Amino acid sequence: MTKRTTRPLRADAARNRAKILDAARRQITRHGPDVGMDEIAADAGVAVGTLYGHFQTKVDLVAAVVTEYLTQVADRSERAVAAVDNGLPAFEELVALLNDIVSATANNQAAKAAANALAANAANSSDQRLMQRAGTAMQAIIDRAQSEKTVRADLKIDDLYLLVSNIPAGYSADVLNRWTDLMLNGIAASYR
Repeated sequence: MTKRTTRPLRADAARNRAKILDAARRQITRHGPDVGMDEIAADAGVAVGTLYGHFQTKVDLVAAVVTEYLTQVADRSERAVAAVDNGLPAFEELVALLNDIVSATANNQAAKAAANALAANAANSSDQRLMQRAGTAMQAIIDRAQSEKTVRADLKIDDLYLLVSNIPAGYSADVLNRWTDLMLNGIAASYR
């Protein structure tokens, strides 16, 4: 039996997929996860058939938006752990990580809306692995920061999840910076 390999997308197909995902993020942000596939295709500047060639169902497209976001968070969280492993202070890297997550979430309202829409369905195994990667990395940074006594001794990963799940969207950078500052003061050791 021969092993079947997946060929990489042609350059034009990769561009179309990226345009579709960008359009899906915009449309889900504007209209929620119930936006039609026709509207997404029109926004992307592709034929509906092209959209369905990349994503067989609306659920597949919405799941791709969530997976893309989770991949960003997991990759960034692991880079934060690597930075701490290379000698950066854990709290400093936690601040940078949370700033990046706030920015990514505030600018990707679609991921939040899509994640909520898919919440009733079991997350696919790929998303579960991504969430596990991000959670493991974030917990490692919390543990390091607690050992450095720079965050609250009672800080838990669930606290970060609660904070991240409530990131405001649609606000100016000044408002987001203020929100992040308040969040960081809430988790810092000096707060208590």
